[in-house]
Amino acid sequence: MKLFYAPGTCARACWIALEWAGLDYDVIKVDQHSEEYLRINPLGMVPALQLDDGKILTQVGAIMNYILALAPDKDLGADEGILEAYDFNEIMAFLSGDFHPAFWPVFMPARYTVTHTASALQAVQEAAYLRIDKVMSHLDAKIGESDHVYKDKKTVADAYAYIMMLWSVKTPKPYKDYPNIARFAAAFEKDPVVQTVLKTSK
Repeated sequence: MKLFYAPGTCARACWIALEWAGLDYDVIKVDQHSEEYLRINPLGMVPALQLDDGKILTQVGAIMNYILALAPDKDLGADEGILEAYDFNEIMAFLSGDFHPAFWPVFMPARYTVTHTASALQAVQEAAYLRIDKVMSHLDAKIGESDHVYKDKKTVADAYAYIMMLWSVKTPKPYKDYPNIARFAAAFEKDPVVQTVLKTSK
């Protein structure tokens, strides 16, 4: 398999998950806007995971589910049971549907206004800070007194949440200002896989 990533993106969460799962893969750094990469994913988004038969998988949540299916013995997903699966899927849906999009206006404010003056773009970003604080506070509450996002268990949701919450350093309230998130991050960063991915994914 080949994982296509760009520095600073959520693709690094899939990289961590692949390593935790003990799967055989290569990582390829790409320019998301290059013609070459757009042939792989026409949306110009990362990650993309190319299987050995050439099939391309996209979207973090879907790729994470694929990784979980390949390595069930690693127990990196939901516990058994309908409600346990729901709890895990709810968190993953929150991360992809609420948490991730909250940051888009910070990095791409021009997408959210037809007026591209400096003041208009700044207004978009400042509005985004309010939404980011809301989703960060929600994540902080989800973590609670544990060191994980789902229950008190290491799962791929930890990797997804961690990589994205690092983006909060671009806002007036970085992740270390949220007590439970700060504790979670400190514990997570001790993982040797995480340290390696963060160092080599620049």
